[in-house]
Amino acid sequence: MKTSRKRSISTAMSSYASSDSRRVSAAVSGVKFGTAHRKKASPNIFENVNQDALVKLFEKAGDLKAAERARSILSLHQDPEGISRALMALQQDKKDTFMLITGLTRQSLKFR
Repeated sequence: MKTSRKRSISTAMSSYASSDSRRVSAAVSGVKFGTAHRKKASPNIFENVNQDALVKLFEKAGDLKAAERARSILSLHQDPEGISRALMALQQDKKDTFMLITGLTRQSLKFR
């Protein structure tokens, strides 16, 4: 009785495995992924944005230098690397201001 039960379990398992192995991907079964119909990404996300909208966006995010950040982005809109450098410089200014407020210096933060 044990052998017949083992056979039925192994038969059930093999049919289960073979039915799952046929489903390789959605493309094989003719179903397309939702990502196939998405718009292509823009190389510059700030391309068609006016300065007022950009300032409001940064202000809502809590940026104290929203106008300066918006000006730097719009002046460098043709140079993505320039935008990155400008945003990183403003971020560093924010960190330096925090250090001044808290009384910390970079030297005191370094581990010896």
